[in-house]
Amino acid sequence: MRDTETEAALCRFFVVMYNPVYAVISCIALLHCWYMQHRHHRISYYIINGITMYRVLAAPVLMALLFTDNVSLFKWLLVISFFTDSIDGFLARKYKVTSKFGTRLDSIGDDLTVFAATLGLFVVHPVFIRSHLIPLGALFALFLVQTGYAFWMYGRPSGFHTYMAKLAAISQAIFLVLAFFLPQPIVWLFYVAIGITALQLKEEIMLVRMLPQWRGNVKGLWWVCREQRKLNK
Repeated sequence: MRDTETEAALCRFFVVMYNPVYAVISCIALLHCWYMQHRHHRISYYIINGITMYRVLAAPVLMALLFTDNVSLFKWLLVISFFTDSIDGFLARKYKVTSKFGTRLDSIGDDLTVFAATLGLFVVHPVFIRSHLIPLGALFALFLVQTGYAFWMYGRPSGFHTYMAKLAAISQAIFLVLAFFLPQPIVWLFYVAIGITALQLKEEIMLVRMLPQWRGNVKGLWWVCREQRKLNK
């Protein structure tokens, strides 16, 4: 099976999730393609990608908990999702089972988890959201520019997993988790997360411009510039 077939099955899974029968069929197709591609991998490969897959599957559960007013369970499952985000990449590098599929799945899981947590802010802290619409809107616009540019260049999200992206993910996780465990979100922590995320998105826009071919696990702009200087000597 080619990667494009796996991506097509994954897209169908999200687009038609409201249809239980077709959603089950799409999920089976996705898992079958994934298994056929990677059936010769070690058991650690399946375990680590299973950890990542948890975040993908947990996202609609988190959203359902929000709209059934079960915030207590939502916030604990959110902690688990962010925790799996912190360990799956480390384990993949430690056991040398990184892959394009795992990288893409990790990016999807990250985006869905942050989306579910942000949706939680709209539900639990609507006053805070209304008072910070401008920075949130500006960040979202920057995200659309970066994502659109990556799709135009590569036909897929960038998903470079830079050091700045890891720092942004940590700042987002800390702010979002504490927002549901404290009476009110911490404003200064919100702006720290916004600032780091904006820098990360700007860095990725520059990386997309500098890298004509997609690459995974790019450390960051400084490393790419140093690499290109060496090639030009």
